[in-house]
Amino acid sequence: MLRLPDKLLFAIEAVVDIAYHGGGETVQSKEIARRQGIPRRYLEQALQQLVRAGVLLGVRGPRGGYRLARERRRIAVGDIVRAVGTTGDGDKATAGSALGHKVVRPLWAELHGEVMARLDDTTIEELCKRAQLAGVASEAEARIDFTI
Repeated sequence: MLRLPDKLLFAIEAVVDIAYHGGGETVQSKEIARRQGIPRRYLEQALQQLVRAGVLLGVRGPRGGYRLARERRRIAVGDIVRAVGTTGDGDKATAGSALGHKVVRPLWAELHGEVMARLDDTTIEELCKRAQLAGVASEAEARIDFTI
């Protein structure tokens, strides 16, 4: 099985957390870290990359935090992957044999293209619906008050 970098998984979890628990309000990174069990130092780096990529908006101040930059149905998981990246700097173009360059790498590029197409078709809205179907409680729903 392919192993995704922790930073990428943290970024995806953070965006889904903001969409699912935020309810349109800003969500502080310490809340995301607490709910998701994500180390805050890695989380902050990923959140800043997502802000620079236009996936999230960063709000400063005592009630600041992060919120989605667009509707959750308009954010694809592929957007997050492109913002944070999937690899380190170990992908050297010059290393490898002729078999690697002419057979293995093209296969890997083809698989990468297929995976990215699937991630581009998967929205944060869909992941929030999956969370709801899985019975994950939303803190946003707990804050809703219907009293008149």
